[in-house]
Amino acid sequence: MKALVVDDDLVLADVISFTLRRAGFDVLLAHDGETAWERFEGEMPEIVILDLELPGKDGLQVCRDIRSKSDTPIIMLTVRDSDEDVVNGLGLGADDYITKPFSPAQLVARVQAVLRRTGQAALPRNLSYAGMRLNPDRHTVEQADYEPVQLTQLEFKLLETLVLNSTQVLPTNTLIDRVWGPGGGDKAMLKQLVYRLRRKIENESNEVFIEAIPGIGYALTQSHGKKS
Repeated sequence: MKALVVDDDLVLADVISFTLRRAGFDVLLAHDGETAWERFEGEMPEIVILDLELPGKDGLQVCRDIRSKSDTPIIMLTVRDSDEDVVNGLGLGADDYITKPFSPAQLVARVQAVLRRTGQAALPRNLSYAGMRLNPDRHTVEQADYEPVQLTQLEFKLLETLVLNSTQVLPTNTLIDRVWGPGGGDKAMLKQLVYRLRRKIENESNEVFIEAIPGIGYALTQSHGKKS
């Protein structure tokens, strides 16, 4: 799945690109409005991450151009956070609006949410981490020298979330919201789900473990961590 990232901040554009590639997207880059439109027409990405403050043709005009020919999902990025700016952006056809600064995890979650709302496949097809490969079609985990492990829907969603955010610790409440949805789970349910997932994916030769970070949440680690 292709994602077009448009931002004149080269450092931020690289961070966004890296984050989306880790989440399984093919990333196209543009640093100005004219190039963004050319890349959009030439590559037809499935989603556009669009900064408003661009040299030459600004993000609002790029949004207008895209909407004149396509209903491709657009997420706007900007430092503008007034109600008027948000209303203007959404009024032009943007599907979501994220103000800077934002976390990589938040961006991936919002991208996936927008793709779900617009009826497109939001999940990357080839998730992997430290030799462990996830198959989202079958809800299985494959590891060298082991038979594929079948996971339940909730177990797979938990592992997928941890893999997509493997560079950070995910707070308990964030994991609950990602797995069950807001108000759909609690800490005891998450702890039990982590226990069941550990029993399925942790073995003597596997270097991937789910680490509990006291008072914070959980993270993937490639060495034994404290379990609870």
